[in-house]
Amino acid sequence: MVKREELKVKSRDTLGKKVRFLRRQGLTPANLYGPKTESIPLQVETSLLERLIATAGRNAIITLKVDGEPRLAMIRDIQRDPLTGALLHVGFFQIEVTHKVRAEIPLIFLGEAPAAKIPRAMLIQNLTSLQVEGLPTDLPRRIEVDLSLLQEINQAIHVREIPIDDRLEVVTDPDQVVVHVEEPRAPVEEVEVKEEIE
Repeated sequence: MVKREELKVKSRDTLGKKVRFLRRQGLTPANLYGPKTESIPLQVETSLLERLIATAGRNAIITLKVDGEPRLAMIRDIQRDPLTGALLHVGFFQIEVTHKVRAEIPLIFLGEAPAAKIPRAMLIQNLTSLQVEGLPTDLPRRIEVDLSLLQEINQAIHVREIPIDDRLEVVTDPDQVVVHVEEPRAPVEEVEVKEEIE
């Protein structure tokens, strides 16, 4: 079961372009939304939010204390400044533990692929995450992929071959290649035609 984190947030009156003043005060604008929840503008201390993202990740169930009222949510959207990496906005998705949700679970690649040690072989990673559906309490923080299964060149690991908890349904195409080892094609040598000078 995923550990439940807690985060104190406050309702936000500052909207539109004025939210930049919040960021200067060490606050990040956020929103809470869901199938049965109208979007609620929020603000949260940036330092607390950064710590939560680093430790819990996107799939952790969070108890949001909205002005003291607890609500269960997950981090759904994270917007950052492309140059500085600073948090610009975070979207929280309100959940019910008895209703399934869809989430992107990051893939973690473990071990080494023996085939990748063969001269000229290359390890090609096609996917970085899998989309799954399940109850919020069943969602893992990550899904592990064992690279030691790749013993030969041109061998691949497909989505269907990754061990997944039976309580989860994989939405990603099961035939899609997650990672594979291939040998680069030899460069075509240009044949120089020398003219014979008589």
